[in-house]
Parts: sequence; C-alpha cells; structure tokens
Amino acid sequence: MRETWARWYTDKTPMNTDVAERPPGFALFALGFRPFFLGAGAAALALVGLWVVTYVGEVSIQTYYDPLNWHAHEMVFGYATAVIAGFLLTAVRNWTNIPTLRAQPLAALAALWLAARILAFVPVRSRWLIAAVDVTFLPALALSLAGPLLRSGQIHNWVFPVILGVMAAGNVLVHLQVLGFTQDTAYTGTYLAVDLIVLVIAIIAGRVIPFFTERAVPGAVPRRRTAVDRVALAAVVAFGATQPLRPSPALIGVVALVAAVAHGMRLWGWYDRRIWSAPLLWVLHLGYGWIVAGFALHALAAMRVLSPLLALHAFTAGGIGVMTLGMMARVALGHTGRPLQAPPPVAAAFALINLAALVRVLFPFALPDWYVADIGLSGALWAAAFVLFLAVYSPILIRPRVDGRPG
Repeated sequence: MRETWARWYTDKTPMNTDVAERPPGFALFALGFRPFFLGAGAAALALVGLWVVTYVGEVSIQTYYDPLNWHAHEMVFGYATAVIAGFLLTAVRNWTNIPTLRAQPLAALAALWLAARILAFVPVRSRWLIAAVDVTFLPALALSLAGPLLRSGQIHNWVFPVILGVMAAGNVLVHLQVLGFTQDTAYTGTYLAVDLIVLVIAIIAGRVIPFFTERAVPGAVPRRRTAVDRVALAAVVAFGATQPLRPSPALIGVVALVAAVAHGMRLWGWYDRRIWSAPLLWVLHLGYGWIVAGFALHALAAMRVLSPLLALHAFTAGGIGVMTLGMMARVALGHTGRPLQAPPPVAAAFALINLAALVRVLFPFALPDWYVADIGLSGALWAAAFVLFLAVYSPILIRPRVDGRPG
C-alpha cells in the first residue's frame, strides 16, 4: 500500500528543465483531476459569490432550489463532489495501473456535472430533467471507478464507489423535497452527504498526511496507530448514521466527542513542528484540524452551547474547504510534473481559506449582532482564496505536463 502511494505522489522521471514551464497545447481532458479541479475552483468562486450577494445584498436569484437548499446542495453536491471526482479518477488509475476516464468520456462526465450546475438556473418545463441530470452524476462516477477496481481486485478500495452510491441516495432525498414528494428530506440528504465527505477525507488523510510528512520533513516519523485509526473511522460512520436522523442530543454529543478525541489523537500522532515550513503540508494538517474542531463543536452544539450551524460550517468551510484546496494544489503539481512547492500566491490562498472558515465559524458566536457582516467577510475571504487558486492553476490544469509524460 505504501509503495502504491509513493508511486502516485513522487515523480520517478527527472524534471526536464529544457521544457518550458507552461508548454503549449491543450490537455484538459488528459486525466480526471484536470477538468474537475478547474470546475471545482470556478464553482467555489461563483457559488459563494452568488450566495453572498443573495444573503448580504438581498438580491433575489431564481433557481430550481429555494435559496438555502441551493447554497447547501451546490457546495456539497456541486463543489465537493467535483473535487472528489477529480481525486478518485486520478487515484484509481494509479492504484490499479488501469486507465480511468479520459478524452471524450471524461469530457462527457465533466459536462454532466456542469449541466447540473447550469440547469438549476434555467427555467425548463420539466423539473424532472434537472433532477435526473444532477442525480445521474454520482452513479456515473461510481460506475466509472468500479471497472478498474473490479479488474484489479482491490477490494479495500471498493469503499469509495459504495460511499458515492450512498451520497447519490442523499442527493435523491434533496430532490424529492424540491419536487414536492417529501416535506423535510433535503436536510437529511445534505447532512448525510457532508458526513460521507468527512469520511472520505478521514480515509484519504490517514493514507497521505503521514506519508507527505515523512517525505517533506527529514527525519519525521508520524505515528500510525491502528486502534486509533479504527476508532476514528468508526466514529465518523456512527456520527453519519445518527446525526442526520436527529436522535437525542445526548447521543449525538457522545458520538461527536468520541470522534473529536480519536481524530485529535490521530492528528497529534502525525504532527511535527517543522511542517510550518511547507505550505502544501501545513494546509492539510490544518484542514484535518478543522475536522477535529467540527466534531468538538457538534458535541458543544448538542449541549446547546452554540448553534449546530456553526459546527456544520467547521466541517464544510473548514475541513472540506481547506482539505480540498490543499489536495487540489498538491495533486495538480505532482501530476503535471512540477516541483511540489506551493507558489507564494497559493500559500496566501491557504491562509485566506483558513481565515474564511475562522470568520464563518467563530465570528457569529462571538459577534452575533454582526452576523450578516460576518457572512460577507467570510465569503470575501473564501472568494479571494479561489481567485488566487484559479490564477495559478488554470494554465497548469489546461496545458500538458512540463516533463512530456502523459496525464
């Protein structure tokens, strides 16, 4: 397993310094991370920008969803699933040595994702069309990954198509409410998807953060404790199974507290104070720290110390936002043949997105009278982070690798 990750994240072919840093050509559909990371970056900027204009500026926008469900749905099933799609389409190819979607099939899957984002704003006669297009994406992604995993016999990685399938069921719950078949299933479907994304982050982080730390920090020896890992992952599953169903607050609080402690122990075992010299490393540690904070805040919310909405945004704006930006930045560099060093604008983007999460989670608690301004400031910081990401990474994602290799 360790060798598999090493093969993915290290480039065994020396960098060809005679090749221009930004070679000519078009390679957007050469590998899965390219269109989906570019789409995710653009969506992160556009979706939050529109939401802030709607919420702070009181400008009405008409979509297939109501405003609150639109914001929640698109950040989870739009932005986050695009990052997951780009990551898994790239990772599965490297885990299995079997090609995943590329060229026209990859373009078609990316177009399906994009169509669901656009159709939400287009008045169509049949709202079923919007629902059908949006619901189809996650099963299509899962099926595209299932083939290589089945042919390679990698049973342990089947967890990812299964998670995508359950997320698709959560998406159906959202659309059932929008279409008028149910009264209150959008909440359950969205929360279920958020918890499953946290589970994906927890699984992947356990594989890559210790490995990245060893590679970037000479002499670092992150602690990997099997018992702690199992408790941490089991706690995420237990939280995801109970929290969307709204059981007793005491039960949610206990499960969330166990999860916070287990994931905190996990992160502490990986930590080395020298990570702060490597932005591509500290951003992932901070992102995982937001997952720990999210569980701790959910425990406090169960005791009615603070709003559950703030705990939710520790997961979304913090854990998911920071981790996905950090992973997109690193994967894109590694898979285009570039040195694994974050340019200064990207390091600034990492700082900005953490500030955005901090403002979104803590300011409403500390300054409740300034709630609308808090939302506006957080959104502006988030948008600035993704402006920097897109400015640096758009040409990287569109153009071929600098070392001439495929992908």
